[in-house]
Amino acid sequence: MAVALGLAANPAVAYALPTGSLGQPISTGAAITPSPQMGTQNEHAEASPEKPEADRHVDFEADEVDYSDDDNLVTAKGNVFLKRGERTMRADSVVWNRDTGDITASGNIRAVDADGNEMFTGEMRVDQDMSVGFTTNMLLLLREGGRLAADKGERQQDGTVLLTRVSYTGCDVVNGKGCATTPSWRINARRVIYDQKRKLVKFKAARLVVFGVPLVPLPTAIIATDGRAITGPLIPDLRTTASNGIEISEGEYIRLADDKDLTLKGYVFSKVNPMLQVNYRQLTDLGAFQMTGYVTRSAVLAANGTGSGTTELRGYIDANGKFQLSPEWSVTFSGRLASDRTFLQRYYINNDDLLRSTINVEHIDKNSYFSLSGWAFQTLRTDEQQGSVPIALPVLDYRRRIADPWLGGQFEIEANTLAITRTAGQDTQRAFTSAQYSLRRTTPWGQQFTFTGLARADAYHSTDNALTTTSIYQGLPGWQTRGVVLGAVDMTWPLVGEAFGGTQVITPHVQVVAAPSTPNLSIPNEDSRAIELEDDNLFSLNRFPGHDRIEDGTRVTYGLEWRLDVPRWSINANIGQSYRMTSKPTLLPDGTGLSGRMSDIVGRTEIRYRDLFKITHRYRLDKDTMGFRRNEIDAAVGSNRTYFEVGYVKLNRHFDSGIEDLQDSTEARASVRAAFTRYWSVFGSGIFDINDKSVVNGVTLDKFQPLRTRVGLSYNSDCLEFDLTWRRDYVTIGDVARGSSFELHFSLKNLGFR
Repeated sequence: MAVALGLAANPAVAYALPTGSLGQPISTGAAITPSPQMGTQNEHAEASPEKPEADRHVDFEADEVDYSDDDNLVTAKGNVFLKRGERTMRADSVVWNRDTGDITASGNIRAVDADGNEMFTGEMRVDQDMSVGFTTNMLLLLREGGRLAADKGERQQDGTVLLTRVSYTGCDVVNGKGCATTPSWRINARRVIYDQKRKLVKFKAARLVVFGVPLVPLPTAIIATDGRAITGPLIPDLRTTASNGIEISEGEYIRLADDKDLTLKGYVFSKVNPMLQVNYRQLTDLGAFQMTGYVTRSAVLAANGTGSGTTELRGYIDANGKFQLSPEWSVTFSGRLASDRTFLQRYYINNDDLLRSTINVEHIDKNSYFSLSGWAFQTLRTDEQQGSVPIALPVLDYRRRIADPWLGGQFEIEANTLAITRTAGQDTQRAFTSAQYSLRRTTPWGQQFTFTGLARADAYHSTDNALTTTSIYQGLPGWQTRGVVLGAVDMTWPLVGEAFGGTQVITPHVQVVAAPSTPNLSIPNEDSRAIELEDDNLFSLNRFPGHDRIEDGTRVTYGLEWRLDVPRWSINANIGQSYRMTSKPTLLPDGTGLSGRMSDIVGRTEIRYRDLFKITHRYRLDKDTMGFRRNEIDAAVGSNRTYFEVGYVKLNRHFDSGIEDLQDSTEARASVRAAFTRYWSVFGSGIFDINDKSVVNGVTLDKFQPLRTRVGLSYNSDCLEFDLTWRRDYVTIGDVARGSSFELHFSLKNLGFR
């Protein structure tokens, strides 16, 4: 169901079109067929379209049926059940006037309309369409969860039903034990118009009551009884921030059609000019898309916050969608663009520092994959030049799997091409094709062997290489080629047995990879820069991400995985290391954990107790000192309503700043939520930089510097959400001022619900 405050609409379900259903078929005791004059008895009723003959019958069952020829009445008593089309009614007794077509029911009445809405009352009169003509002490249970009670309902000349002394709520009115309870909120109204044909409930002279306190007048509140979204305003939000002052936002939802809608939202600030937000969504026969835009005028400051700033037109556009052209072919797109680098943070839209835009045409079937895409990026980092940010167009990738009919292995063929352009940086074009063969075998003793062979041919062309300041990323200008041949044998041996009252699995893992020396440094490096040994890539054929760098030489990688499952507890741990067969210097820089013959030691341990406790520890130990080069801990304890989460990461990799752009850092984060009643809870979170010195968007921070903290109070029931949040930002970036912000979020189920 959707409700509105003028609209009461739920944009999230704007395209849901529910239909009612009866369920089990019945065997009827008789069939009532309206006579031709029945449709003319109510001269003011709105004409309805002609229905199939089967839908014009009113079928019924009853324990006893009396026919009176004197007054032309049919009286049914005892467990009466009526059905017309998808509408049904149950009652203790029913009287049908064959002259007028009116049906009067009494005693324990339960009527269900075609949309699944249920009406309970003690007395009701309906017409031959089983539409309400008169009722008393009515309770209407809407299929989407709302409840509407009225003292009396009476049909008007226009065919609508006038309800008097009405109360509506989206909350449960009974608790889990079946006892009556007071709803968190309700709408009280003197009069309500119930339009059964248009499936609308319109409130007149209504007021919103929350926790028993009358609050907001609702002169035009509307409920759609069939679940569709309808036009009208949304519930406003309230916020105060250091940059913008007091902020009030109010939205209007506009249902343009069953497959498209529009939301307009205005923001009013005490310190700056107003802002407008527009969101448009549409479903099509092939897919869906949406577009969101913000626009305002305000001053833009330099990154260091100095100067008075110039007033400019500022905004942000975000659009995305997907179209399924056929079961195999699809088109996906996403576009994001901001007017400047601080707009998103200034107006609390998000904290992203890089905006990605892409379009991708894909073909996927059982054995092949094809993608033709393009990428563009906008940096919002104040210490990065936009001209150095690449545009990747086109990006083509094709893969096909071919089953080996002789040994049962599998071939995979791949072709890839990429063109990267910068307005103030190095340009690179790449193309390669590769063929890989994999064969898996299991010995009688349970060892699993995987044999892999890979051959690849690359061609690169680059210009303006000197504009890339990191020398090992530049490559040589002009055309460069490279051939890659790689072979690998991978062995695992799962050993399963009982332990500690449960089951444990110990899996030794050994891998040998061999590849000849490769002229990596002559090739430009665009997508293989963020290289670091981790437990996730320890046994990868190529520990470099992307395609531009190939890890050559011969190496042996070994590790062990242990898993223990006992009642309520589970433990999963792995540890590993690799050894390079040659002492020849490699292209892997210090700090990656792979630069020497013996790599660092990496691993992960995860301990879980049911759904109440989980801790994960990921680490990299220096091979010589056994000190932590990476130490990352994430822990969570509690339920969905009361929990505590903490995270800690220390990166002490000692990367050469002239080679690698990954910086060492130490960061802690924590969040907590504590429920102190059934619906009320408090929550908080924080992110803290605990380096001696660190740089965030060009701003130097001292040790133990908080980056962002948040504390709040929340009420969350089946029908009401209420959040009061305090947030503090500790860094000023341009016109994004450090300071505190307070936000009030308020939403009601089915009533202007987001």
